[in-house]
Amino acid sequence: MQRLAILSLHTSPLAQPGTGDGGGMNVYVRELASGLARIGNHCDVFTRADEPSDVGSVMVEPGFVVHRVEAGPRGPVAKEQLEALVPEFTDRVLTAMTTPSGGPISEIDGGPYDALHANYWLSGLVGHTIKHELDLPLVSTFHTLEKVKAGAGAGGASAERSRRRAHAEATVIGCSDAVLASCAVELDQLVELYGADVGRVAVIAPGVDHAFFAPGDAHQARRAVGLPEGGPVLLFVGRIQPLKGAHVAVETLAQLRGIGLDASLVVIGGPSGDEGEATLRDLHERAKALRIAPHVYFRPPQAHELLSSYYRAADVTVVPSRSESFGLVALESLACGTPVVASAVGGLTTLVDDGRTGALVEGWDPVAYAKAVAGIIDEPIRATRYSTAAVLEAQRYTWRTTATQLSDLFSSLVARRLVSCS
Repeated sequence: MQRLAILSLHTSPLAQPGTGDGGGMNVYVRELASGLARIGNHCDVFTRADEPSDVGSVMVEPGFVVHRVEAGPRGPVAKEQLEALVPEFTDRVLTAMTTPSGGPISEIDGGPYDALHANYWLSGLVGHTIKHELDLPLVSTFHTLEKVKAGAGAGGASAERSRRRAHAEATVIGCSDAVLASCAVELDQLVELYGADVGRVAVIAPGVDHAFFAPGDAHQARRAVGLPEGGPVLLFVGRIQPLKGAHVAVETLAQLRGIGLDASLVVIGGPSGDEGEATLRDLHERAKALRIAPHVYFRPPQAHELLSSYYRAADVTVVPSRSESFGLVALESLACGTPVVASAVGGLTTLVDDGRTGALVEGWDPVAYAKAVAGIIDEPIRATRYSTAAVLEAQRYTWRTTATQLSDLFSSLVARRLVSCS
């Protein structure tokens, strides 16, 4: 059994995905830690206590414990300000990972840690320091890369903040004993944009929980979530921020209704980041201006057991992101048998098989998205064929497979000499 310290400073695996800073990374950390625990590892997830009620540790299941670490105020802190809390968070995690004298934890208390897994660049900075303090191998997953976001026009940060983050990412990549990429596209980005050593980049795709995300009766699903049973339904799932492109989904609906399709759109998610609240207001105003407001259903973030019903209720899931390292929303939709129309960026190009499980769209023109969506919902035979192919494609992705591959990687790193900072 390996004892792993999983670092997730800025967002907790216990938080509801879809609002604030919670998104696919929450799901990733939670499901991966669970998968690692179920195959015999012990996972301690360290996250920042960001609510007054956050106290101590929570055992999610045997072998998977979440530790809420006090760093800065016990309340929400903008992601842009979290870098200043990295030193305090690092010190407190180091304290938790060692005895009062700073030595390894005894076997009777769970034993010393074998490896670190940092998620996102802020946690990478934490992992970088702890690696050298405790001589532990460091594995890093970035989830998003600053240079990729900036290249897509989706950075949103000041030039100085963007430069500082990109430099930090490069430093962590140079020091990591392994960097995880979710797909070959992300591997190429790490190598080309950051000069990563290709021999230290491991492509390990995330999974999907097939117990929740599986095909089902669309009419029953619509009744369960309170949607009209007639007419095509489009679905958008994600945090409400410019990066995710919810406005493209709204304008796509307007295009479809303009050509006579009695379609509706469900938008699931909450505001995120500096521009979240303004983006949500703009979506409501845009729907009114386009005279489609009665046909757009805004819903708050949903728990997985309810989210899967929305996927089953929809005819097409629209994923018009500007940047996406993988695209868990697309994978969850496919697992439910719902075709996906997505932007041809990042990991979405490896998940969505254009012309087989959905469609990939170059750019963010709502006319192009509407054409792709109409090509599916107007042809029931094609839609059925896409749905079947989607389910088969999604079956290749399981969290157990992801956890097993990562566990094997940790085992190999423990036996190697640690990488020196480059």
